[in-house]
Amino acid sequence: MKKILLTLLLASSLPLHAAALPQFKAFIAGTKTLAADFTQTVSGKQRHETASGSMEIQRPGKLRWTYSKPFEQLIVGDGKTLWLYDKELAQITRRNQAGALGNSPAALLAGSNAIERDYQLREMGKTGDVEWLAASPKKADNTFESIKMGFTNNQLVEMELADSFGNLTRIQFKNLKRNASIPATHFKFTPPAGVDVVSE
Repeated sequence: MKKILLTLLLASSLPLHAAALPQFKAFIAGTKTLAADFTQTVSGKQRHETASGSMEIQRPGKLRWTYSKPFEQLIVGDGKTLWLYDKELAQITRRNQAGALGNSPAALLAGSNAIERDYQLREMGKTGDVEWLAASPKKADNTFESIKMGFTNNQLVEMELADSFGNLTRIQFKNLKRNASIPATHFKFTPPAGVDVVSE
């Protein structure tokens, strides 16, 4: 399950009715910072796992994902380096952020506004009050097969990630706060004394 949590950081032919795409563009163009609580569910062959926590993003390039349940994990990106801290294992992994995130959902949310340069966007229709948009990277990515984003009233409320292992990761966001002030220290990480650091 821990691998699935870290992998996260790391379609159909419905008629185009331009509902989710304008919401997505408005959300991206109007969002400099984003904070939210989330619940993440991973389902696949003979598995169903749930995690929860909080996330903060400062665009472009800075992010902080904190998993509080079932394991305490912290993922911090300062724009250059991505730190993955597993408190239970007392281990830290340090990676090049651009290489680690690739075209992942985290990179899509925390990246620049040049979304349509890097992703193929496609309307997926409406389910209840949620308008869905699919985003596929134009460059090959071996981590995931598709990303879907759900919007309501120009707010991102849900994401779905289908990976190459046959797993579906569903992330539901609550208590979203856009453009609130986030301390710069939230996007900096200093390894605690005595904790092993592994570079990849």
